[in-house]
Amino acid sequence: MIFLRLFFTFLKIGVFSFGGGLATIALIQHDVVEEKGWLTTQEFTDIVATSQITPGPVGINTATYTGYTAVVNAGYPEWAGILGALTASFATILLPVILMLVVCNLLVKYRQNPVMAATLSVLRMAVVGLIAAAALLMVSAETFGSYSTDSLQFFVSIAIFAVVFIASFKFKTSPILLILLSGVAGLLVYGIFS
Repeated sequence: MIFLRLFFTFLKIGVFSFGGGLATIALIQHDVVEEKGWLTTQEFTDIVATSQITPGPVGINTATYTGYTAVVNAGYPEWAGILGALTASFATILLPVILMLVVCNLLVKYRQNPVMAATLSVLRMAVVGLIAAAALLMVSAETFGSYSTDSLQFFVSIAIFAVVFIASFKFKTSPILLILLSGVAGLLVYGIFS
């Protein structure tokens, strides 16, 4: 039954979601697209994009949309997709909430302990790696297009990426403004050339 498989898949993802939502994207993509085949790469890319622009944590949003889509793709009706979304979301947060209650207690109690400090520094490095993996997963033909199939989409995607990267990194431009300007640029380019 897909609901039980969804629950255990996202329970596992929730336990290893150190670093927040962006760090979980690589884990979700591996389990749901590559291992279980519940979604295509294109569907997952769309889910990640939608998760980033909707309010709320990216990891929970991705789990919610993934749970819905996986259940509907398995042939269940749309109302069952809502149960799939709730199952994936609940499983994603269940163990992290319990673990955080325990860890917060221990962190307050053993804050000065060198073992605790060393553990946290190692986890910080792992989080950077998971976020980098999530970023690299988004550099694909589904996101940027392909030069051979649609050179306009490819060059526009590269240009928007470069401008947003520079504006964010060098000029510390607001992410909200960058999202809005990227949307306007996409509308203008594809409105004119479509």
